[in-house]
Amino acid sequence: MVAANPSVIYMDNNATTRVAPEVVEAMMPFLTESYGNPSSMHTFGGLVGQSIKDARAKVAALLGAEPEEITFTSCGTESDSTAILSALRTYPEKRHIVTTRVEHPAVKNLCENLETVTGHKYRVTRLKVDAEGMLDMAEYESALTEDTAIVSVMWANNETGVIFPVAEMASMAKERGILFHTDAVQTVGKIAIDLKSLDIDFLSLSGHKLHAPKGVGVLYIKRGTLFVPFMMGGHQEHGRRGGTDNVASIVGLGRACELAAEKMIEENSRVKQLRDRLEEKLLAIIPKSMLNGHKTKRLPNTANISFEFVEGEAILLHMNQHGICASSGSACTSGSLEPSHVLRAMGVPFTAAHGSIRFSLSVYNTVEEIDVVIAKMPAIIESLRKLSPFWKG
Repeated sequence: MVAANPSVIYMDNNATTRVAPEVVEAMMPFLTESYGNPSSMHTFGGLVGQSIKDARAKVAALLGAEPEEITFTSCGTESDSTAILSALRTYPEKRHIVTTRVEHPAVKNLCENLETVTGHKYRVTRLKVDAEGMLDMAEYESALTEDTAIVSVMWANNETGVIFPVAEMASMAKERGILFHTDAVQTVGKIAIDLKSLDIDFLSLSGHKLHAPKGVGVLYIKRGTLFVPFMMGGHQEHGRRGGTDNVASIVGLGRACELAAEKMIEENSRVKQLRDRLEEKLLAIIPKSMLNGHKTKRLPNTANISFEFVEGEAILLHMNQHGICASSGSACTSGSLEPSHVLRAMGVPFTAAHGSIRFSLSVYNTVEEIDVVIAKMPAIIESLRKLSPFWKG
């Protein structure tokens, strides 16, 4: 196993996480001696199939679901697309989708495609957010119509960590006979979830956000929910998703879900304390800095901070020189000069949105790392502001 790089201070866990050593250990037999196809009739493959069954139960336990409600996919994006497209195929007479203005591109871009490219004339309502990134529930209620096929609302925002009231929203959708999907990629493993008590029909998660490997995800499909597969093929996943099972990664995800359940208290105590220490110090010592997102209704690991009159990419480059890994709220690296669509939807001033940095922590972060970042950031921001034509000092 490749050891964690001691020279790197990794605070970009909402992008991807380190694969936990315990997860790597669980995966290794299925990359070496236990290589049988779980769909085979022979015992050698059957034992592998049992390991998938065990992993399915572990994922279900973390979500408060039943094992048969868990379908393994390749990632959160596939799960999102599968849920939304299944709803539209199940109810072809319905042409309306309700979502938000701050969704991950996995949902955002799919809805844009359905609205403008497919030719099926789907109508999309995108709910607004306020300056703290929160939804207006009255707007949501008025958006639900007889023509609405599905609501797709993320449980927690990937950029700000703001948590949406999905339990209440799902109940409102159910009362009107509307399917409800939530992208919980950032939520699973950070806050407790009990799907047995909720009216959520579909939930998406991605393994690499909770210390499992990349290339494995889950779509939860509530028992009794009508479903049309996206990936056609063999009988795998109870006929819900064809294709040979990614056994090692599925087993790894199961182990990661076990670990997440064990460490959730730490996530909501020690990790939150580290997050709070980081943002409180930076906001106190760096002038013209601001927190993006609700102060308390937020994931315990996420802090999105804007530093006015500087570019996020320039900040990241200087942080990188000190081995500090985070991400920018600006989309400049993708070839656009526009800041994050999430921050624009929140009405964050242009001069601040361009200079936003997302710090996202994990159970592997330490107070010593936090203090290094606190020590380095003021000089980085000061040096960049000296170069800014907008900074008046």
